Formats: sequence, C-alpha cells, structure tokens
Amino acid sequence: MENYSIFIVEDDPWYGEILDYHLSLNPDYAVTRFTSAADCLANLHKKPDLISIDYSLPGTNGAELFRNIRAGNPDVPVIVISGQENVSTAVELLKMGVTDYIVKDDNTKDLLWNAIIRIRETQSLKKEVETLREELGQKYEFGKIIKGSSPAIRKIFALMEKAAKTNINVSVTGETGTGKELVAKAIHYNSERKKKPFVAVNMAAIPGELLESELFGHEKGAFTGAVGRKTGKFEEANKGTLFLDEIAELDMSLQSKLLRVLQERELVRVGGHEKVKLDVRLIVATHSDLAEEVKKGTFREDLYYRIMGLPVELPPLRDRGNDILLLAKCFLDDFCHENKMEPQVLSAGAKEKLMKYHFPGNVRELKAMMDLAAVMSNGKEIAEDDISYASARSQDFFLTEEKTMKEYSTYIIRNFLKKYDNNVLLVADKLDIGKSTIYKMIQQKEIVI
Repeated sequence: MENYSIFIVEDDPWYGEILDYHLSLNPDYAVTRFTSAADCLANLHKKPDLISIDYSLPGTNGAELFRNIRAGNPDVPVIVISGQENVSTAVELLKMGVTDYIVKDDNTKDLLWNAIIRIRETQSLKKEVETLREELGQKYEFGKIIKGSSPAIRKIFALMEKAAKTNINVSVTGETGTGKELVAKAIHYNSERKKKPFVAVNMAAIPGELLESELFGHEKGAFTGAVGRKTGKFEEANKGTLFLDEIAELDMSLQSKLLRVLQERELVRVGGHEKVKLDVRLIVATHSDLAEEVKKGTFREDLYYRIMGLPVELPPLRDRGNDILLLAKCFLDDFCHENKMEPQVLSAGAKEKLMKYHFPGNVRELKAMMDLAAVMSNGKEIAEDDISYASARSQDFFLTEEKTMKEYSTYIIRNFLKKYDNNVLLVADKLDIGKSTIYKMIQQKEIVI
C-alpha cells in the first residue's frame, strides 16, 4: 500500500518541523514541507492526499491559496491552521469548501492528527463506494443482465445503449416478469449518472394517502405523525435516476403534481414553502397500455407525453425463441451452483416441453420453474416430468399458439384426461363428446395414457 501523502505549508520552520515530526510518527504518512504558497502550488502535480496550510503566509492568505489549490486539484482535502481565532474567517473558509479549520495553540498537533484520521476514513469510505459502484456497473452490463440473442432482445440492447448515452426520460413497458426494473438499472449504471443514486419506487405498493409524501417529502408538522422533515424519493435520486414502476397506478391528483415537478425541475415538500431544485433522470415502467389509459381519461395526456421519452417495449418470453433454452440453462446452472448441487442438463423432452409453453409469468416464471425442476430431478438430467407449469394462468395462453382444430382438440382432451386420472367416461361427459372419440385417439396413439 502506498504511503498517505501529506503536504504541510508553513512559513515558520520551527513550527513546521514540529508538525512534520508529530505526523511522521505514523509510518503510513509521507510528509512533505513547504515554506511558501508558490512551492506548494508548484508541486501539486504530485497529487497529495491532503494539504495543511497556514492561514497567514507571506504574500498571500489561506483563502487565496485554497482557491489556487482547488483550481489545480479540486478533490484534495485542505486543512487551514490559523494563529487567530476569528470565527467569521473560519466560517467563510468552511463555506468555500475547506475541510477543517484549526486554531494554533498547544493542542494543534493533536487536533491535526485527529482531523487527518477522520478525513482519511471519509476518503476510504468514498473509495469503497466508488469501487462498489464500478462493480455494479459491471454487474449491469447489458449482456449480463439480459441473456439472449434473439432479434427481439438485440433490438432492446440497441435501445438501452441509446438511452444510456443521453438523459432522455425512458418508458419501459412489458408484461409482468419481463425484467423492467433490471432494464432501468442497466440503463442507469451504464450512463454518466452511474455514480449517483438509483432510486426505485413501486407506485402500486404504496398507499395512495402516503404516496405524495413518499415522492416529494414533507416538512415537520405537515400532517399528524409528521414529527420531522422527510426527504422524498425525488430528492434521494437527485443527480441520479428515479425509477417509477407501475406509473399507471398514480392517482390523477398526484399526476398533476408530478407533471409540475418534471416541468419546473423543482419541488416543494408537503407542508413546506422552500423550493428544492432537481436534476433527476426519470425512468417509468408499466404493464398497462398508457395510451389506452389516456383515452379512458385515467391518465393525463400532458404527463403521458412528458414521461414517454424513449419507449422500450420488452418482448414476452414466448416471443424470444431459443432464448428460452439459453435462460433455462443459466437459471439451472445458477441454482445448482448456489445450492452446491451437481451440474444438471436439460433432456430433449424437457427442452421440447419448455419451447411449447407460453410463460404467462415470463422470465420470472421460467426461473421458478427451473429452480423447482432442479430439486425434483433424480439425476444429472432434467426430465420432461420434472418441468411443472405452476402458473394459475398457464391454460389461458395455449390459444396463442397457431394450431389446427384437431391439435387443439387433442391438447384439451389430453389435459382433461390428466386432470381426471384417465377416466375416459368422466372426461367424455365433461367435454360433451362421445367416449368412442377418445378411445379412437388412444388407439391411434394420438393420446398416450
């Protein structure tokens, strides 16, 4: 690990030596002393980790030197040490961005020591956060977050890339389970805002009477129970991205306020008067048809055009072809790895069964299906019978397949036989068909029981 580089600017050689000696007791510190502002400025290219300056230097003062340091190295923390206990000077310097202000006395060296420890801890935390954000960015690379190579998904990648290069609002639509929030995160963590917050709000999960406060914040005493100021989600997301999921659930009265906030780029907390400036990138999502909601009068047309921005319509899993098998393998591999199980593969029958299914729950349902299949499997291969259709809506989707009437009839009879334990007479009665029809299909092996 490299030593922590500290510059000390002190025109009094004796006092500078005391500070140098005291700080050098820490072997991690590399202290460099200067007796003039010019010498310090000439060495800023060495990128010190911290600078301590005397306020009263020949030919300049602490404020002027601080401004010059900031011009050449805007991120370096600066501590000012002054021989005068002038409160107004200290306040002015701190407003300018000085990290700490210390008065010269018998405790100065100890105060400086403690101040450096605090600053170093803060810097370490900032670096840790930066590292985590970089890791998040890598985690949310488009190809890692959405697996697939189908034409429908390649189109989504292209749109996400365009969205990440600009600050345009984005509207993500698609059926439940297609991954709308993951797309929003990927856009954020691949944009210039990736080092700022990503804040997600599910509009449908928050009671209507609390939603205004949740989004815009409130002041102390704004309503019963408001015991202090609360920062809303918009303020939390300032400089970053706010993701509003299920935007269609927003009440008409709040749609008006949201529109005003987006237009003015500022908000007023509930019960307050202060205007808070905002710089927020908005991404919204819904499984509803917002254009249809506008026609019905349940969604404001002006808000619709404000939030629409770049539309990204996620395809349902059933329209993604072989991506189904690619995703199934990924989910299966992940589950086996996380649960310390032997790797498993999909049998030909399991693959065929997956490709014939319509996944009303989309990617989310496929993951649940593969997790269960891994548990139910008795070997290293997922058999057809290990694949279970758990969705309560699965039967509603079989009509989306382009089959002949005979194929549909066979499908229906086969499912009824399975449901009623191959009781041909009962199934014939339920479907109002002749039992001979079923027996003939069984005889011709169109149905196997």
